[in-house]
Amino acid sequence: MPRRVMTTDFGTDYRGRLAELRQRLVEAERFLDLEAKTGELEELRSLAGDPSLWDDQERAREVGRRLSRYEDIFGTVEELRTRLDDAEVLLDLAAEADDVETRLEAGTELDEVDATLNRLELESLFFGEYDYHDAILSVHAGAGGVDAQDWAEILVRMYQRYLSDRGFSVTVEDITDGDEAGIKSATLTVRGDRAYGTLESERGVHRLVRISPFDANARRQTSFAGVDVVPEITDDNTIEIIDEEIRIDTYRAQGAGGQHVNKTDSAVRITHLPTNIVVQCQNERSQLQNKSRAMDILRARLAEVARQERHAQLDEIRGEQGEAAWGRQIRSYVMQPYQMVKDLRTDVERGNIGGVLDGDLQDFVAGYLRWRRALHEENGA
Repeated sequence: MPRRVMTTDFGTDYRGRLAELRQRLVEAERFLDLEAKTGELEELRSLAGDPSLWDDQERAREVGRRLSRYEDIFGTVEELRTRLDDAEVLLDLAAEADDVETRLEAGTELDEVDATLNRLELESLFFGEYDYHDAILSVHAGAGGVDAQDWAEILVRMYQRYLSDRGFSVTVEDITDGDEAGIKSATLTVRGDRAYGTLESERGVHRLVRISPFDANARRQTSFAGVDVVPEITDDNTIEIIDEEIRIDTYRAQGAGGQHVNKTDSAVRITHLPTNIVVQCQNERSQLQNKSRAMDILRARLAEVARQERHAQLDEIRGEQGEAAWGRQIRSYVMQPYQMVKDLRTDVERGNIGGVLDGDLQDFVAGYLRWRRALHEENGA
């Protein structure tokens, strides 16, 4: 009799897990918007079969990436449906025969479905209009003097390690050294699938509390650095840059970057006078190339300004939304008197600050994406 009670409880637990996993799959399908993607998938397959597509190699690669991503999504969803049905059949058979081994086999199947569903749910969090675009990430030292400049450099290194580990390509477009240590600013271009969606979580003010290595009295110092992230949009024809509204300055590039650095005034700084947005590029080998790249970055930032203005107008209609915005602290990194990194929007926190600064950011990125989706649902968007 005791054995029968154990198996009944076991079966009930697995039935509950099965129902929970089915519901999670339904919610993931809804956010992935599979109905809309079905039409897009057929269109992508048609485009991929057109030999003239390769006349534009960049477009062909983008079509190939999207087609592969969509086929993977649909294939995974179909696989999960089948495996959930198989698990249900196993549970029915186990109940009829009161077979513990078959019931455990069903449990193993549910565990594997759970792991696959976790990956699909992460994919479903990338629903933003520009999530799949490349990104331009900028880091600027804020309040805190030389400590803040050192903090800005630490953040750049953290992002480079994280992005490298995740398979992204990172190009340092411009970097301005600090007065004594660290950097005043840096601009990086990040290329790869879902680059902007991955990095959007980092936009805002990052606060560091530590014993200052630059203070002879070893006092605790609070430093700030600002991080800005915008999607790179190469086909946006709505952003017009008028020659009379920009000032272009050239200067000698600094820092590592090859033998051409520091020999010619190849670096370019562009100031957009109406908005006072300043962009710089020194990574390319010629002044013309740096100017072209700086214009691309300026266009992306102006597009972001336009989007933020549209969002501000909507926020006035809908009321305050609680979105993180530039100039607001989003995350604290505390080394003294205790060790903790905490995101103030999502409440995700980690005690291993050394690991985070070495690039272990994925928990914070995933936490932000889930927080963003919850806001999206709450606002009925």
